Amino acid sequence: MAAKKTAVAKATSKEVVQFNSAMFVADAGMGVTSLGHEDLSTPFLRLVQMNNQAKELGANIGDFFNTVTQEIWNGEEGLSVINCGYNLVHLEWEPKEGKGKKPPVNRYTALDKLPETVRGPEGKEMLNSGSGNYLEKTAEHFVLILDEDDFAQQALITMKSTGLKISKQWNSTMRSMKMKDGNGNVFIPPRFSHIWRLTTASESNAKGEWVQWQIAKERVIQCADLYGQAKSFAELISAGEVKVQHVQDDKEEFDADVPF
Repeated sequence: MAAKKTAVAKATSKEVVQFNSAMFVADAGMGVTSLGHEDLSTPFLRLVQMNNQAKELGANIGDFFNTVTQEIWNGEEGLSVINCGYNLVHLEWEPKEGKGKKPPVNRYTALDKLPETVRGPEGKEMLNSGSGNYLEKTAEHFVLILDEDDFAQQALITMKSTGLKISKQWNSTMRSMKMKDGNGNVFIPPRFSHIWRLTTASESNAKGEWVQWQIAKERVIQCADLYGQAKSFAELISAGEVKVQHVQDDKEEFDADVPF
């Protein structure tokens, strides 16, 4: 008598599940929303100033770039930002020697007593200590960069040297703005109430030519969610919870601002 054959199930092809963006929605924020400010790097929004820098980034002189994401924006077309906070600081730097990016030796705020300095080569404020260190007055503008859908990303703009004039003009414009409430009473709106358009333009003096910020008021924020994001960022800045990691590049052509 012949043995019975055992039935063997035929292998079926693995079912291919079609991707659906609803999967992302179901897991929204997983693995990233728990990150604190100590886990994140605040990107700088900077200007492409030099040919070597433009070549490395694949950009043009006068463009904007994000130092963390390496995203690039055309300087003539510009980009929209919300200014959420401001600090004026003095950064103490060591002389540029060797390779590698170095942090500042000290960061002095308006509440700190500055060390004594003397005007040195190239107009630098050299410390009297003889260390060779120098102070650099730096304006810090904390912004939200907006894309075409008004999605926001945090960044820091630093202005020094000739850029300090632009910083003062921006602050003065915000300070002079007026609005009326429902009863017709005039008030000064918060710093983070408006959207600004940033573009770039060339400037020059006896020492050379460089790219400079151009800032124009664009519109009042109309979206409650966007306004809430701007206010939350402003509150974090005011509380000192947004940490900035300034670095000094080892090559002049990669400085954030005018190299003189």
